[in-house]
Amino acid sequence: MLLAQIQPLIAQHGYWVVFLIIMLESAGVPLPGETVLVLASGYAGATHELDLTLVIACAAAGAIIGDNIGFWVGRTWGANFLLRYGKFVRLSENRLKLGQYLFVKHGAKIVFFGRFVAFLRVFAALLAGVNKYHWPQFLFFNAAGGIIWALIFGIGAYRFGDLLHRVSGPLGIIALFGGVCGVIAFMYIVRREEKKMEEKLAGRDVDLPTLS
Repeated sequence: MLLAQIQPLIAQHGYWVVFLIIMLESAGVPLPGETVLVLASGYAGATHELDLTLVIACAAAGAIIGDNIGFWVGRTWGANFLLRYGKFVRLSENRLKLGQYLFVKHGAKIVFFGRFVAFLRVFAALLAGVNKYHWPQFLFFNAAGGIIWALIFGIGAYRFGDLLHRVSGPLGIIALFGGVCGVIAFMYIVRREEKKMEEKLAGRDVDLPTLS
């Protein structure tokens, strides 16, 4: 139902919708930012009514600005704030522990590659702030990840939309079905692995940072 509401918004207010939803998702609100980027880019490829360069620029800007908002929210209010209110944005204590563990183990990699994983795309910036990550380093890796993410998914979806526009009939339907199945399978695998890691860490004593 949410996607059905987003699609006409993209057609009418494409660039602003892409920027706003991705910014909110990056700040910690569980919205379908990556889906919006794919839909807008695919729409641009299929109809040429949106400029792909502007779609990518809005997506990257929304990702960078939203992540910095999330970073400073986490930095200012800390883990206690997330433990108290995280349930309203699907950030459970197990997920917070998982994020803490990943930051301790991987640091900058999480900031950069987190943009490509659903759970980390929403919460990586908040967790970086909670863990008192060095802001200039966060800004660099976050901006690099946001730009590359927007380019990869934007260009890929644009090419796919353009292909659907050129290939009509059964082949176009098969291509669309295959693409949707691939995305669903990828999301399922990522969520399954995340769940395994949450369960593995549930019994461990992982210290969470406290308010400074």
